Amino acid sequence: MFIKSSLEDFVEVLSSKEPVPGGGGAAALAGALGNALGGMVCNLTIGKEKYKDVEPEVKDILEKTRELQRKLLLLVDEDAEVFKEVAAAYKLPKNTEEEKQKKKEALNRALKNACQVPLKIMEYSLEALKLQKRLAEIGSKLAISDVGVGALLLKAAVHGGKLNVLINLGGIDDREFVENTGKYVEKICKEADALADEAYDEVLKKL
Repeated sequence: MFIKSSLEDFVEVLSSKEPVPGGGGAAALAGALGNALGGMVCNLTIGKEKYKDVEPEVKDILEKTRELQRKLLLLVDEDAEVFKEVAAAYKLPKNTEEEKQKKKEALNRALKNACQVPLKIMEYSLEALKLQKRLAEIGSKLAISDVGVGALLLKAAVHGGKLNVLINLGGIDDREFVENTGKYVEKICKEADALADEAYDEVLKKL
């Protein structure tokens, strides 16, 4: 839906009053871009005599960044799809007690489902940050700044995902689900922040 559009078209729709794409889609795209930069660094490292000792590992990282990039791009559209379910639930009538109960149940289902996409954004971006940190250590110094930019984009993707999870949790009545999901989100953010900061610091040392 959106991933096949031009950059110009995507940004134009993003800035409009249309409900999708929104912050979730933007976070997924940021994650995909972070992975793409990691892939570029891999490609600029592979084949260089200076880095022949780490080439097998860099090739493995390259394949992983490609897969994560693909998954995150798909989430740009998936985020838009799950929003439709939430929007439909909000539009349900609530004139009778029965209708109110049905709307409540539908909204809880839709919001729980809507949490899954930003959670995936966070998970995939965390995995990518582990790769980015390693690239900061072994990637070509000629492209080391790109590792830093990739790490920053992935950190933004993680926190963008967090915000989209939290806004959905605010409308869910299932306290256990809300509490457990909230703890999981914080766990990912803590690990991601550490990895991103370590990768960024490593990049700065080499500039």
